[in-house]
Amino acid sequence: MTGKIAFALWLGIACPLALAGEQVLRLSTTTSTDNSGLLAWLLPVFEARTGTKVQVIAVGSGKALELAKNGDVDVALVHARAAEDTFVAEGHGIKRRDVMYNDFVLACPPSDKADIKGGSDIVAALRRLASSEVRFVSRGDNSGTDQMEKSYWKAAGIRPPPPRYLSAGLGMAQVLGMAAELQACTLTDRATYATFKDKAALAILVQGDPKMFNPYGIIAVNPARHPGINERAAYQLIDWITSGEGQARIAAFRPNGQQLFFPSALPAR
Repeated sequence: MTGKIAFALWLGIACPLALAGEQVLRLSTTTSTDNSGLLAWLLPVFEARTGTKVQVIAVGSGKALELAKNGDVDVALVHARAAEDTFVAEGHGIKRRDVMYNDFVLACPPSDKADIKGGSDIVAALRRLASSEVRFVSRGDNSGTDQMEKSYWKAAGIRPPPPRYLSAGLGMAQVLGMAAELQACTLTDRATYATFKDKAALAILVQGDPKMFNPYGIIAVNPARHPGINERAAYQLIDWITSGEGQARIAAFRPNGQQLFFPSALPAR
């Protein structure tokens, strides 16, 4: 059984409405947009406007773009700008638009045994962490967060040796829990941290570095590569989420009074 056939069968089981003929849009996206509750806040409005059911597949950005490259989804909402640009340049995606941004933070045990609290230079903080005895848990899943973390270690020129550096291969929520249990640090997007901070018992020790800027983009799968995709619905979602209404809805998402994502869409060119 090919991957596409298996995926189609899974969609038929997971989303019976697709079998009944209702228009379905397949969206691959990051765990941060799903775990934070943002999609549950945004998508019902879009679905009501268009009569389209959105089937969400929340994975790391690398996997989300892989699903899009294979034609297993119609549109991707991710946060891995370099990978997004490559995806479009290679002809896999079209109509890419900026959507929103937030930032990354370095979350660690409050005891701060690496003595990095209050810093705003992520590379310097990671050098200090690597020279300490503190452990670090990496997502290790080629997500946007994982790609950014790897770039910081490369810039630092040093990384904790095993077993102080652990590659989890898990989503952000699970990694936060793992880091808390192991009394380790991890790099996380602010939205997921804010959603799980009460359970994870980790503190933000480093934030505010411009290098920790975290932009999100949305991209339609190129119908020339995969004629069977729902091109019309993909364009509808892109147009809506970057519209005044969609952007205002993003800005209004404030669980516990904290704004987690900031709209950044520019007029379509």
